Amino acid sequence: MASLRLGPLLRYVDGSSATVWVEASRPCTAEVRCADGSGGEARTFQIAGHHYALVPVTGLTPGTTTSYEVLFDGARVWPLPDSRFPPSAIHTPVDDHETVRVAFGSCRWASPPEGEKDPVGPDALDTLAVRIAADPQGERPDVLVLLGDQVYADEVSKATRRWLEDRRGLDEPPGAEVADYEEYTHLYYESWLDPEVRWLLSTVPSCMIFDDHDVIDDWNTSEAWVADMRGTPWWRERVLSGLMSYWVHQHLGNLSPDRLAEDPLYAAVRDTPDGTDALRAFAARADADPASVRWSYRRDFGRTRLLMVDSRAARVLDEQNRSMLDPAEWDWLREQMLDGRTPDTGRATDTGRATDADRAPSAQVAPGPYDHLLIGTSLPWLLPNLVHDAEAWNAATCRGERGERWARRGEKLRRAADLEHWAAFPASFDRLAELIAEAGSGPQAPATVCVLSGDVHHAYVAEPVWRESAAGPDARVVQLTCSPVHNSIPAYIKAGFRFGWSGTGRAIGRRLARHGRVAPPPVDWRRTGGPWFGNQLMTLTLRGRSAHLRLDHAREQRDGGARLRTIDESEIS
Repeated sequence: MASLRLGPLLRYVDGSSATVWVEASRPCTAEVRCADGSGGEARTFQIAGHHYALVPVTGLTPGTTTSYEVLFDGARVWPLPDSRFPPSAIHTPVDDHETVRVAFGSCRWASPPEGEKDPVGPDALDTLAVRIAADPQGERPDVLVLLGDQVYADEVSKATRRWLEDRRGLDEPPGAEVADYEEYTHLYYESWLDPEVRWLLSTVPSCMIFDDHDVIDDWNTSEAWVADMRGTPWWRERVLSGLMSYWVHQHLGNLSPDRLAEDPLYAAVRDTPDGTDALRAFAARADADPASVRWSYRRDFGRTRLLMVDSRAARVLDEQNRSMLDPAEWDWLREQMLDGRTPDTGRATDTGRATDADRAPSAQVAPGPYDHLLIGTSLPWLLPNLVHDAEAWNAATCRGERGERWARRGEKLRRAADLEHWAAFPASFDRLAELIAEAGSGPQAPATVCVLSGDVHHAYVAEPVWRESAAGPDARVVQLTCSPVHNSIPAYIKAGFRFGWSGTGRAIGRRLARHGRVAPPPVDWRRTGGPWFGNQLMTLTLRGRSAHLRLDHAREQRDGGARLRTIDESEIS
């Protein structure tokens, strides 16, 4: 009899359908059976000796809540016996999604086993699960957006280190880091079998995108970095296994049933007894030619549009043409931001600074029928001013703006200081500003454009101002950064981020920019909230054209438990 190894994860949900992801111990037919009579089933597919299914659930009624159970070959495997949590349920929205709650964050180390002291404090996802379980009919997110570093392939726990040592020893590279697909699956077990997180992901839909630690720190920092990694004997297996495990555990569930039906790789792995070779060939193509694969995707929640943007694998790393996104990815992003708009040729957006990889078609299109545009990117667009200028200066020196000696120094500094955010791709930073202005302008402009991100292990709100007033959008634009969900940050980095926002830090940044001959970006910005440090989640509540932001911290209680405590609330529109 098949048993449940991992899951269930409730992934895609709309008014009448959903998908539920599971891993079984052996081949079987996985079934989701809902209390209202709806449901669905799917045969498992095999990858590297593991058996997975993404079960399509149909026949749901908009605006209802129905509990569900999971069966393998007719035998119930979920809910677990003697579970202390309420039944997992699918909450379907009403057709027009009058209110949408989006909770988001990034960077989560797996919580330690029950009874062990947590060295970084309470896990924000654990505490969210406890809050929802205590009041199943109360407020809950309509979607949980996880913006990268769902697992840490290069910073493993003590327990995983012991497991790796028993499995293969740690004397040969990559040592105490994961090396292959099987070891990646262990990371997901450690993270997603956490009882609170397991139940939370079974009952709150989720959208995910990777960041560097899902593969390795500073993944795709530069062309030289990639060349160095490809010269190591262990890297190829590491990156292919990382992409394979991401496709299985995270990417598949991001897609709608319609997208899944059109996906040739998904069809291929389901139509063969063992899909490992097909998935490995796909991962090899994705690594060799990132433009051949699109990890970015779109989700619409009524009149709220979420665009999850791959700001890791889609990069163009040629120093003379660096771009956060390849040309096809830029075209896709612009198309999704302006989808369904009526032409408007009255606004020019090209500043003339974009590279060929960043430049978009010249036709301009007016914004259209959504009230809120959310752009999910694992890396912040707007950083502390000093950090932004340092990254832009570093990009210029690495490009050779100050000669070969500075270029060599710049590459070393880029890797040592993690200088690889949007600011380190200056033409891409500008291009995103132009797209946001274009999408946020016109008679049908959305009320807000919110850039959601994580990575930097603290939270803040920043607002841009376009240097040329005629180029600015009508929508209110904010950068909302929330990290970590469960991790830590050294005290000296906290001080550095605070200093980066200061007037003195800004002045130092300007001197760096002048040294690198960096042209001013099209926007200036200021911090309007934070910085906040700790394990935390942000929640956007979108109702009509209003937007409300709340930041919750996970705090320990005197009785030994933990809860989410609201530390800031504000109206965005």
